Amino acid sequence: MSEEHKHGVPADGVEPASVDLPDAAPASTDPAPTAGTGEVDAAEAAFAASESGVPVEPDAPEEADASQGDVKDAEPVESTLAIEPEPAPVEPEPTAPPVEPVVAAAAAGTVAASRPIWSDQGDAPFEERKEKIPGPARVHARDDDDDGGRSAGSETLEIVKTVVVALAIAFVLRVLLFQPFTIPSASMEPNLYEGDYIVVSKWAYGYSKYSSGLPINLPLGEDRVFGRAPERGDIVVFKLPRDDKTDYIKRVIGLPGDRVQMIGNVLHINGAPVDNVVVTRGEVADIFGPRAMTQSRETLPGGRSFLIQDFGPGGDLDDTPVYEVPEGYYFMMGDNRDNSIDSRVQESAGVGLVPDENLVGKAEIIAFSWSPGASLFNPVSWFANVRPSRFFRVLD
Repeated sequence: MSEEHKHGVPADGVEPASVDLPDAAPASTDPAPTAGTGEVDAAEAAFAASESGVPVEPDAPEEADASQGDVKDAEPVESTLAIEPEPAPVEPEPTAPPVEPVVAAAAAGTVAASRPIWSDQGDAPFEERKEKIPGPARVHARDDDDDGGRSAGSETLEIVKTVVVALAIAFVLRVLLFQPFTIPSASMEPNLYEGDYIVVSKWAYGYSKYSSGLPINLPLGEDRVFGRAPERGDIVVFKLPRDDKTDYIKRVIGLPGDRVQMIGNVLHINGAPVDNVVVTRGEVADIFGPRAMTQSRETLPGGRSFLIQDFGPGGDLDDTPVYEVPEGYYFMMGDNRDNSIDSRVQESAGVGLVPDENLVGKAEIIAFSWSPGASLFNPVSWFANVRPSRFFRVLD
């Protein structure tokens, strides 16, 4: 075997193409299964020649073809170092295309992909993070018998607590703030009609044992707490003196020390007639049938003015004796003068004089109103008998 054949130098003097490898220590290339020791020596000689730039003289062309074939068939080897040699001055033989180099860009791309670049601080140290893959969703199937750890006793306790809180709120509202009432008769027309729902303020005159608004009385004795006297002309809810239970609503006409009397269908207070001006005349139907009616504007001492309704002179209560109001009592009358049982009637059959402790509160406003015929258990009747014109009307 010739020396050229031993070193694997091509016979035509063509220098093998240079291979760009990454900047790292040269990696060993495994020879093809059919290549011998000479082929390995020839490859080493070719690599040394490419480094020095000195062409190697070919000796045997026929051996070169075999050598090129071995190089052609060899697998490219990746390296961690990129070697950039000077380009060879001799073009490779057309019939023997050079081995495609393994560029360093792939390795550089891999590094770049693994090391993100931060625009504000340069290269950031890369920390490998393992993505957490969520596990399968856990579904808790609740059994029909599963009470979530709450027993029947605890649920009952919650219900009792709710009821107690609701009762406490209702107690505070009814005792200290407001209480609703329904007008059951026509004794306060034309200012209050049967079916009006009114709101009474409980703090207006203070609190007494009858101010609870509940079936039980407050343990306050005979005095009033934060008591204040009503003014002449106030519309007041009070407990009927003869039973101290039934709620009545009338207007305060006589204060302690006053003398009240009806003479010829005209109200007199302390011996002087009250101003009374006729506003309108008409006809109304009541339990006695259609009757002529007169509405007048009455002005009490002190300037309080309001409408009253009357069926003319000649009624049972149009002429009365003088009523002297003692200390701690009030004289009450209805605005529908001929259709009201009030302080003009003795306590045994009517209202009589009302003690201060029996006052419940002052009527402030008409909240809602339905004409007679509306039933709580018949919702259809609510719409048929509603009186929206009387909603939220402030009382005189």
